[in-house]
Amino acid sequence: MIYIDIQYVQGESIFTRVNREIKQSEYLKEDIETEVIIVGGGVTGATLAYYFTKNNINAVILEKSRIAHGSTSITTSLLQYELDSNVGELKTHTSEDNIIKSYELGLKALNEIKEFIKEYGNRCDFQIADSFLYTAKDIEKKQIEEEYKFRRKAGFPVEFIDENKNPFSFNIKAGLLSIEGGAKLDPYKFTHDLLNESCKKGLKVYENSEVIRVDYSEKGVTVETVYGHKVKGKIIIVATGYNTELFTKRNFGIKTTTFNIATKPINNIKEIYKSVVVRDNEDPYNYLRTTSDNRIIIGGEDINFIPEIFNEELCNKSYDKLEQRLKNMFPHLNIDVEYRYCGAFASTQDNLGFLGKDPKNSKLWYGLGYGANGILYAVLGGMMLSKLYLGEEVKDLKLFDVGRFDS
Repeated sequence: MIYIDIQYVQGESIFTRVNREIKQSEYLKEDIETEVIIVGGGVTGATLAYYFTKNNINAVILEKSRIAHGSTSITTSLLQYELDSNVGELKTHTSEDNIIKSYELGLKALNEIKEFIKEYGNRCDFQIADSFLYTAKDIEKKQIEEEYKFRRKAGFPVEFIDENKNPFSFNIKAGLLSIEGGAKLDPYKFTHDLLNESCKKGLKVYENSEVIRVDYSEKGVTVETVYGHKVKGKIIIVATGYNTELFTKRNFGIKTTTFNIATKPINNIKEIYKSVVVRDNEDPYNYLRTTSDNRIIIGGEDINFIPEIFNEELCNKSYDKLEQRLKNMFPHLNIDVEYRYCGAFASTQDNLGFLGKDPKNSKLWYGLGYGANGILYAVLGGMMLSKLYLGEEVKDLKLFDVGRFDS
């Protein structure tokens, strides 16, 4: 097993429901050769492929099921340069310099997406937004203040908001507004846009082509798909999310199940909510954004991983909590939920993904965007791994070192 199985994505995802089928790829029907084999056809695999083909490196994507129907279909695509945890907690796992560098790289990735949109057009509802982190608890005010002071000292454009200066409809004791520190997009459309441009440069994409065997040699790597056809390449990049069992016995991340609900279009959402993405300071935290057709998506209420995802009663409780939270935050809006869905999610101690070569196998590379910043890590992975393949030194890869935490 390689990918996030469709059975681990439950419910009706808004992005695969509101979008008509953009393009369906064929399955692998013959033996082929390439330079880079990318396993996984979600937004991470598509992003990696874009940067490799942009740098004239031949690549093939092999997707077990359908493009962008795994974890990509359940991502809220609420993009933020900040990490899942606040600076106080992060300091127990990494240095202040690494935290600042992570924030800077997040902004760099946001800008990369903006440049992609500028070059190819905005077909994925991309919008730069302010990013708002807040707490409704007096006991957590100090945490938000510490985060604010840390970012301001590091030179990031931020504003502090308290209950005396609250432009929002919900209760706030302390809040941190990062100016243009976030963005939002449609992940299904974005994935297909990336693949469309990459295919023009020579990328080959195969759906319904599960990899069931991987063989390594001094010259490269050969994979076999479920129908018996083989692909030979120089390296293989794992872009399969948490499901990495075919490639390693290592458990990379902490697995949970996260929930989302999306409303029907609402005609009286205030403009302020259309230009900001929001996250609270709960543990686990909740987050929300609006869409281009004036819906609200809220996510969170994480619970333990499998088998809870199959527990309908438990899942409904999480959906109900999200709906009630949304109604409490927006008491003057007519909240009518249309979509409920959930899926597997993986995170790490320092909130960073894993990008780079396997410490024991130079033919095996990883593009694992664990944490809430998965799409931004995919962009960074595409930029850095394509340079690494071309023999360039990439110092920032140290932050995402595949061997860290490996005991």
